[in-house]
Amino acid sequence: MLKAFRSKSFEKRKIAVSRIKRRFLKHVWLVRTSLIIVLFFLFYGISLLGISLMKATSLDRYATLAYDFIVTPQSKIKSINGRTNILVLGKGGTGHDAPELTDTIIFASVSHQHPSLTLVTLPRDIWLEDLQAKLNSAYYWGNKKEAGGGIVLAKSIVEELTGQPVQYAIVVDFSGFKKIVDEMGGVEVDVKIGFVDNFYPMAGRENDDCGGDPEFKCRYETVKFDSGRQFMGGETALKFVRSRMAVGDEGTDFARSVRQEELLTAIKNKMMSSEILLHPSKFFRLVSLINDNVETDLSANSEAILARRLLQSRKGIASYTLTNNYLVNPLKSLEYDNLYVLIPKGGDWDEVRSWVSCFLEGGNCN
Repeated sequence: MLKAFRSKSFEKRKIAVSRIKRRFLKHVWLVRTSLIIVLFFLFYGISLLGISLMKATSLDRYATLAYDFIVTPQSKIKSINGRTNILVLGKGGTGHDAPELTDTIIFASVSHQHPSLTLVTLPRDIWLEDLQAKLNSAYYWGNKKEAGGGIVLAKSIVEELTGQPVQYAIVVDFSGFKKIVDEMGGVEVDVKIGFVDNFYPMAGRENDDCGGDPEFKCRYETVKFDSGRQFMGGETALKFVRSRMAVGDEGTDFARSVRQEELLTAIKNKMMSSEILLHPSKFFRLVSLINDNVETDLSANSEAILARRLLQSRKGIASYTLTNNYLVNPLKSLEYDNLYVLIPKGGDWDEVRSWVSCFLEGGNCN
């Protein structure tokens, strides 16, 4: 099935750190990504019921969804052995240099029997032999094949890697957070480390010849953030999390993931404030924006049930990352399009599948 999606891989991206440093930061970046997704689930759980209620077209339908939230009937949500598994993908969206690549890839398993949430972060650089591309491009190539194919292909591949069924998927477009922040009236972000980026790309200037300037300086602007708590509107917040060319370590994937966490924390805090929760019209406008920036195959009923489970699970979240214990980085070669990739140490995914299964069964998996 996957061989039909074969295609050329993406061009190699420039990096600002050495290979050894890059390997280290990749590992740490994956850990931070899982923390970001924990924050997202807490944030999304608050709004998920609102999303399902907004889909109601009548009072009866509204009452049904409210009933599903309270009673959580298992017949209305797909599950196996008391678990519903969801693939969570995060893409850069409009304005990002690779808008359809899903650099955030999380296998999330919700337990209905003992409300809890298990998260497994999968590295974006996993090499897919049948696809001849990295895992973070599966959603893109699936959509190129047919409308809606991105979710289908990504779920199929993650099922193969983890050995677990994936009933649903959620794709988050992070570019939508600009509108969400503006609708909130801005947020206060606690910036841990300040930075300067002299090469932040200016929208609409990508092809400007800059009057013949060989360095194309007119295509970029300088953005600067000092450490400490500061107020940010949507545009500023987007620059804060998207900056890629800051001086030093703040130009790495790890630093960006830390900034994403800082912004999500600020959004979650504002969403749960009396300024939002005590003003239903503003709350539902925010829920509508979230809905506009989330693609999913969850039904309204399953969203209501999942919302309840996520809220019940907020104190029972376990987060894990698939690390180099099970993966190896082979030397760059034509076999992998000369890309930095990760492949299973054992030659197949059996060890990874056993590792995932162990966590879901509550075993000692170290």
